[in-house]
Amino acid sequence: MVDQPLSDGPSTCPRRAPDVSENDRFAAMRIRPYRSGDRNAVHDICIRTADAGEDASGSYANPGVLPDIFAHPYTWLEPDLAFVLDDDGQAVGYVLGTADTGAFVRRFRHDWLPRVAGRYPDPAGEPGTPDEVMAHLLHTPERMILPELVDYPAHLHIDVLPGYQRSGHGRSLIDTFTRAVRRAGAPGVHLGMVTVNHRARAFYDRLGFHVIEVADPGPITYLGLRFS
Repeated sequence: MVDQPLSDGPSTCPRRAPDVSENDRFAAMRIRPYRSGDRNAVHDICIRTADAGEDASGSYANPGVLPDIFAHPYTWLEPDLAFVLDDDGQAVGYVLGTADTGAFVRRFRHDWLPRVAGRYPDPAGEPGTPDEVMAHLLHTPERMILPELVDYPAHLHIDVLPGYQRSGHGRSLIDTFTRAVRRAGAPGVHLGMVTVNHRARAFYDRLGFHVIEVADPGPITYLGLRFS
């Protein structure tokens, strides 16, 4: 998924008792590996943050296409590189990705796409609706392979529910992910974000990401981080 800014907003997640402060709540939270019981929460988070950090459920006839592109293939194919932000046993954010985009794309094509393709037929012509745009992305995983990204073979997606943002959790999630892909041998990581998403850009700038110039990027800015 195009990655989103970490900004404040309401949350519909269960709340602690009123005598527990927000700071205490956030301090008690932890980042842990993804587990199969987190699937529904990850599905929900992906949809509720897909529209520049806002709820995208009203923008698609079948918003399930979003996690079937940007979340579930990663937890299915790369579970060791999936981490969640845990609030009392409930996933309220995540970071997902791969250490090797080329290998991931091949597995997406051969192992993941046959599982979900029937739900989202590839448009016969130019995509004309938001659902068709996403279906086309689903059916063209090779779009993730760009020559300009060769020095940044890992890539990631991060999403955090609005009420849990601006509390340091986004940085911690990315730090957890980058440590994991470094151990896997990746020399760098990249991500794509909507260019007009200035709040997200400021966040990634603070983490040391820099622009990677690519040919014909469309509405996307690619950012990279080298580990050495």
